[in-house]
Amino acid sequence: MKKLILSVASLCVIYSCGTNKNTEADTTTTQTSTTHPIVTTDTPPEPPEINEVVNDEEELMEDVDVGDVAFMKASKSKRTLVGKNGYMYSNDYNTEEYEPITENEFKEVLKNPLSTFSADVDGASYSNTRRFISRGQLPPKDAVRIEEFINYFDYDYKNPTGNNPFSINTEVSECPWNPGNRLVHIGLQGKKIATDNLPKSNLVFLLDVSGSMDAPDKLPLLKSSFNLLLDQLGENDRIAVVVYAGAAGVVLPSTSCDDKETIIDAINKLDAGGSTAGGEGIQLAYKIAQENFIKGGNNRIILATDGDFNIGTSSNAELVRLIEEKRKSGVFLSVLGFGSGNYKDSKMEQLADKGNGNYNYIDNLFEAKKVLVNEMGGTMMTIAKDVKIQIEFNPAKVAQYRLIGYENRKLNNEDFNDDTKDAGEIGSGHTVTALYEIVPVGKENSTSTDYKYLQTSISETAYKGNELATVKFRYKAPNSDTSSLLEQIIKDNNTELSKTSDNFRFSAAVAEFGLLLRDSKFKGSANYPQLLELAKGAKGKDEYGYRIGFITMAESSQSLRREPY
Repeated sequence: MKKLILSVASLCVIYSCGTNKNTEADTTTTQTSTTHPIVTTDTPPEPPEINEVVNDEEELMEDVDVGDVAFMKASKSKRTLVGKNGYMYSNDYNTEEYEPITENEFKEVLKNPLSTFSADVDGASYSNTRRFISRGQLPPKDAVRIEEFINYFDYDYKNPTGNNPFSINTEVSECPWNPGNRLVHIGLQGKKIATDNLPKSNLVFLLDVSGSMDAPDKLPLLKSSFNLLLDQLGENDRIAVVVYAGAAGVVLPSTSCDDKETIIDAINKLDAGGSTAGGEGIQLAYKIAQENFIKGGNNRIILATDGDFNIGTSSNAELVRLIEEKRKSGVFLSVLGFGSGNYKDSKMEQLADKGNGNYNYIDNLFEAKKVLVNEMGGTMMTIAKDVKIQIEFNPAKVAQYRLIGYENRKLNNEDFNDDTKDAGEIGSGHTVTALYEIVPVGKENSTSTDYKYLQTSISETAYKGNELATVKFRYKAPNSDTSSLLEQIIKDNNTELSKTSDNFRFSAAVAEFGLLLRDSKFKGSANYPQLLELAKGAKGKDEYGYRIGFITMAESSQSLRREPY
């Protein structure tokens, strides 16, 4: 039996600083979530020594050289896969679950002029993929949700004006991986609320302390992450801590954040052990949140777990129904995922979606800082709920279109104007970005069908000018049940790719990376040199180095490819 050889160019952390259905769903079959064992080995190895909990952010930054990157190469053995620092993965305890993704197909505009979907600002798929790559391994295809890759990054969109909570930004140019087609970039910028102006918070930390959380990338990382968040809260904010294992219990009643020592002590004393009763814990957390409800405030449960619920209310359907019912109380649910081996991504994404919250995966303390410090306003404060997006394409200009990503966010076209239909949430300062690949009318290899009996009359207005489409956004204020509407025309000014904005080129590079990781049938001529060139030339301000982190991850991923590029 051949032994796996791990070639390490350098060892360090890859640092990333710097449900619906719709008319498009007619070709999608119903599938259940899949389990992705990573490798087989005879004896599971001992995990690395548990890291010390870090309470001081400055201490953390001093101990890590954020300029280091890991370039790791690995060959696959039938028995064992070794990742970063010799950490091995075994089929015996790897039961990670991801919802199957059937990619969106191209749609003919004459038959399907409307495309409708829910907003998505989750970033879990990107940081979870980074976890795989940092350990010398490519992710399962279904772990790659391209819209979450794109929306992991902030974009330099214009800020909203007046009383509008959003601005709409659009741009069109050639598609890098299919130059005969065009790429449409649509960006939504949420209004930014200064941290000092955020409303009072009533938070309930719902923490998984079951036996499955006894690993260095789970409970210890969870503790350090929540201590970073605590540093951002003031005396007018309150925190309660609820834990669940074999049973759920209150570790800390709702406590003012002017007593941070008590809160820190309660978190740091937590130990992992027992089975998981997640449903019971969620019910108790909602009870505590409702008892301490702040009118006009940020009332939120933050669930931190690996998602391995196996006792009590454990089926996805039961948990989803529970969350859907409890969100009516005005308490939102956000989810932070931790760990590997038994990670249940499919379950946690659903809970956050139905709880009017967001979903992030914490693979290291730098990601915790991104989510809970740098983007605290967006993570903690919802400025709009049930945000829906609908595009009407001009059949005189566009023959076909394909929405890149958002497969599990699609809506029926009639849902757009139905205020009873649930959709995504957007936090303070959040951006939402969507990309469409379109086939222009008249392109030689267009597969549009000429119909013998169906004749469609296109208005003269459609042929005039350079209008490709009209984009509409519908949203509700957090405490409202009535939606508002914004819309804007999308024009194609024949801008060359090299002259587009950094926003356009960087988002295109991220999408191209996702197509390669998924080995998408729509990847066309996508390749690593091209996407890296695009990304390196579109770093922009990159205040926290997240775009540089993307370049590092893409370079490392390229070294893990089995076929040459």
